[in-house]
Amino acid sequence: MSEPKSLQEAIVYFSNPDNCIDYLAVRRWPAGVICPTCGSDKAKFSEKRRTWTCNKHHSKREFSIKIGSVCEDSAIGLDKWLTALWLLSNCKNGISSCELARDLNVTQKTAWFMLHRIRLALQDETFGSKLGGEVEVDETFIGGKARNMHLDVKKRRIAGTGGRDKTAVMGILERGGYVRATVVPSRKKSVLQAEVKKHVEAGAALYSDFLLSYEGLAAEYAHQVVDHAEKYVDGQVHTNGLENFWSLLKRGISGSYVSVEPFHLFRYLDEQVFRYNNRATKKRNVTDADRFDMAVRKIFGKRLTFASLTGKLAETAF
Repeated sequence: MSEPKSLQEAIVYFSNPDNCIDYLAVRRWPAGVICPTCGSDKAKFSEKRRTWTCNKHHSKREFSIKIGSVCEDSAIGLDKWLTALWLLSNCKNGISSCELARDLNVTQKTAWFMLHRIRLALQDETFGSKLGGEVEVDETFIGGKARNMHLDVKKRRIAGTGGRDKTAVMGILERGGYVRATVVPSRKKSVLQAEVKKHVEAGAALYSDFLLSYEGLAAEYAHQVVDHAEKYVDGQVHTNGLENFWSLLKRGISGSYVSVEPFHLFRYLDEQVFRYNNRATKKRNVTDADRFDMAVRKIFGKRLTFASLTGKLAETAF
């Protein structure tokens, strides 16, 4: 049976545990199986136990495909893990833990933990090279809407609240390229300009709104601003690309997740950034199967325990 191209095909294909192992092993070890403990390429596969045993004698000789991945120490079968990975990497507005729990027949707590482990896998920690060409920068606030808040709790009337009680997020988008988004402590000049210099190469055409925090960037960039109090587009000067990304992000948070703790917000950004950066465009034909393949290749070398997820311990990288 050929590799799946749709969700329905994926569910059928990965219902066979051997297909799950073969699909993952080829992507994890393209040149052959390697022992995660000693690095030896001499290992024997047990069809009965569906594990490998390293020929060298040492502790942890026996290992499975889950070892050294976000699925490590999980009793959940690979068929459910890969279905969850397909859904999260391809559903435009994400998928809630309650919905995933019903789809996979697991508890909501288990589904929530699985989704966060997958979001860790989708995270791009290296970012690669700096963005160049035409680059948009903008910021937004993520949090509850004033009209949905109880007066006896928030002590205010139904009105716009700006950034109060919300989390600031900054986005940087290379037109025709990739987007990067990160949680920032504030919209102060020192914070925003540090992010710009970290991710945008000097000399790039930089477009922003009229926020005073961006003043002074003209020394390193071809910086132009558009005042949203007057207009949203002035020729090539606009931030509409990032506005589109913010729309997708907030639609997912408000529609699928409803409420996101600031402590975990960066994980939801990683999820949306992955899908956006691997979207289908006129120049790049990316299918659901392609996006899933990219996600699968990222699940190795990372691990997230429940203790670290809930803030008790630091995350672990292999």
